Amino acid sequence: MLKKISVILAIFTLTLVLTFSAQAASKRSSWVENEIYQYNHLFASQLPQELATKMQKMTVSPFAFYRGTNHIFYRDTLTLPSSGFVNSFTSAIWLEGDMHMQNLGGIRDSNGNNVFDTTDFDEGYLGPYVWDLRRMAVSILLAAKQNGLNSSDSQDIVRNFLDAYLNKMSDFKGTNDELSYRLESSNTSGIVKDLIQTTAGKSRSNFLKKYTQINTSGNRVFQTTPKLQPVSSSTSNAITTAMSSYITSISSSKRYSNSYYTLKDIRLKLGSGTGSLGRYRYYLLIEGSSSASDDDQILEMKQETSSAVAIAQATPLRSIAQATPLGSIAHPGLHYGNHHGARVTTATKAMLSNTDPLIGYTTVSGISFMLHEKSPYQEDFDYTLLTTKSKFLDAMAYAGKIVAKNHAISDHDYNASIVPYSVDKEVTDVVSSNKSAFKDEIVNFAVNYTTQVEYDYASFVDAYNRKVPLY
Repeated sequence: MLKKISVILAIFTLTLVLTFSAQAASKRSSWVENEIYQYNHLFASQLPQELATKMQKMTVSPFAFYRGTNHIFYRDTLTLPSSGFVNSFTSAIWLEGDMHMQNLGGIRDSNGNNVFDTTDFDEGYLGPYVWDLRRMAVSILLAAKQNGLNSSDSQDIVRNFLDAYLNKMSDFKGTNDELSYRLESSNTSGIVKDLIQTTAGKSRSNFLKKYTQINTSGNRVFQTTPKLQPVSSSTSNAITTAMSSYITSISSSKRYSNSYYTLKDIRLKLGSGTGSLGRYRYYLLIEGSSSASDDDQILEMKQETSSAVAIAQATPLRSIAQATPLGSIAHPGLHYGNHHGARVTTATKAMLSNTDPLIGYTTVSGISFMLHEKSPYQEDFDYTLLTTKSKFLDAMAYAGKIVAKNHAISDHDYNASIVPYSVDKEVTDVVSSNKSAFKDEIVNFAVNYTTQVEYDYASFVDAYNRKVPLY
């Protein structure tokens, strides 16, 4: 009997490897041009100059292109093979949704801890846990190749990332350790430790000096620069009016007095990010805890639209819920009122510990926005510093632990009406019988899809140089 089971597992493993190896990349220039145009044209009437910036940024490298085309990844997910390691328990958990290396960084949480964690949840949505792992694995291969590492070493780094993810999930299983887990300077090394220490060295005063100034009346206001533009009186009035619903969106236990949110100045922020370029982004200067100007705070107010992850949900989540054991998982829209600012707020709270108390959402002129503090203490992760295999292995092991933490704390620990069971237990159980096959599956997917990204990037650059309309 044991021999028979071993043979079945061997056949299963070989089938998975062959299946994912068979997904040959293809050149599809017209399709890529049309997909980029259709996705970005929705925003062409509001900020065309930002879309021009986005296209220019995406020409820099395949990695930059990948950052800006999350929608292509999920469009392809519709037709690429599903994972052999996803079951009804692990098919609809909270995902970061755009998991790549530059959505990690150093931050200071609301309890004053300087940590390495995920920094962006704009695409947060429910889906199979492997989608975050696949997307991260591809980003690792693209970045490693750009940094001069060979294919074998790059694949080793992906496997190390996956090992760290699985091991941390196993550690969490049967405990509540994920609720207090964090990566600090005391339990990290290398580039990640350096990043956390840089975060610790930042100050609010220097941050305010970067973006604001004291005017002749003695009031703090934003500077006006090419990337910080004044807004019209109608926009200013609309945002001011929307502040009340933003304040209401914050949990009463974390809500400050109304004077804390007094709006002092507004700017349209240009040039930030890659994938989100073309959407409105504002910086709001608010009063803070006192009338003194040195504790003023800056809110980032980002336009939010449908998550790209939703593209790949060929099966409605309500149908997934009906087939899921241990209760039903409602369509995520029921948990955020189909307001995409609320969706991002919910996803952020689900996957981060000690979340920013200023996170919330509102609507301005029919457009959904998420608001959170533009933190003085955030430091972006710079993958170009990973110039050797050892540096890459070290950093991506921490990345694996962070993705595991994201998934583990966002289950019934956060809200049992959305995900009513232990994700760390279910992921560990579904993979534990054949970790080698699991890693082969993800690596083979990443290798093949990286080639597809490179083909698509070449098609995009050619179209860009030929001045094909791309938005």
